[in-house]
Amino acid sequence: MSQPTVELDFAADGVASVALNRPDKLNIYNLDMRDELLAALTAVRDVPTSRAMILRANGPHFSAGADLSEFGTAESVFEARRIRWDRDPWGPLWDLPVPTVAALHGFAVGSGMEMAMLCDIRIAAPDTRVGLPETKLGMLPAAGGTQSLTRVIGPDAAMPIVATARTLDADEALRRGIVHRVVDDVETEALTIARRLAAFDHGAVRSARRALHAAGDLSLADGLAVERTLARSILER
Repeated sequence: MSQPTVELDFAADGVASVALNRPDKLNIYNLDMRDELLAALTAVRDVPTSRAMILRANGPHFSAGADLSEFGTAESVFEARRIRWDRDPWGPLWDLPVPTVAALHGFAVGSGMEMAMLCDIRIAAPDTRVGLPETKLGMLPAAGGTQSLTRVIGPDAAMPIVATARTLDADEALRRGIVHRVVDDVETEALTIARRLAAFDHGAVRSARRALHAAGDLSLADGLAVERTLARSILER
């Protein structure tokens, strides 16, 4: 029986752990992992005791990106992309009602970096390397990379990273604001942060996350209206 490509665990403290599990393949993202990741994120969304989530990976690398060998099994690159988009886990990851913490180590490139950028907090080990190499392969970082990176560091800073397909070490990623902290024991730090978030009032954390996402999507006036509505709903509970 084959091993799952994604492992899911729910702890009594309200922290869910989603772990990429293709360590012998650098945790490259294939169709099986896509389906299992989508199922895991759906479970985190639907389990009422979930209060925070850690996205982590088994083995020495977080993820070296997509399994490009699968692109050759489709009629074209465009068809391969369509198949991936039909069951897209990136939207569900972004829309989770709980705060998310990514624990990065080794390579976190391509889809690996894109997954991390959709999380709220990114903690990196000193050996972490992040990057979006798709342009040098004649492709676009189309698992949300152009959008999530721009939201985090702005278009002027995102452009050279995407256009030149540079790989950044952990210290440079920290300086650029791509990761929030660099620590030796990344999993312990991620768990500490997730437990702290899980201990807060769930309704307040969930509403704050929605309001912060709205800030990137809406005009200031509309964003303020969302903030007022969410704040009122908390007071009226």
